[in-house]
Amino acid sequence: MSKEIVSIEHVARSIFVIRGQKVMLDFDLAALYGVPSGHLNRAVKRNIGRFAIDFMFQLGAEEARNLKCQIGISSWGGRRSLPYAFTEQGVAMLSSVLKSERAVERTRLACWRWR
Repeated sequence: MSKEIVSIEHVARSIFVIRGQKVMLDFDLAALYGVPSGHLNRAVKRNIGRFAIDFMFQLGAEEARNLKCQIGISSWGGRRSLPYAFTEQGVAMLSSVLKSERAVERTRLACWRWR
């Protein structure tokens, strides 16, 4: 199990309401799990059948622009694609496709904070 401490407040700051749903964004989840965002997104694409339509969705261009303004960052490192948003069920499913103890541990923390 990972000895690194993740604050509940950090997880809470990573939960946004988009399209009326509480979600976490792919890059925040990748940081939480300690994997590159590309690795996380490739794992999802390899296992897309596990992610029902209400588990995740890709942000539209306007949603992404609004979110960047809302959270006060100027860039997401030159992303070539729009971010994916994961609902609580999608976050739970991520731990099964990433297949690591850290993913399970961090998913537990994220889902606990969701409530």
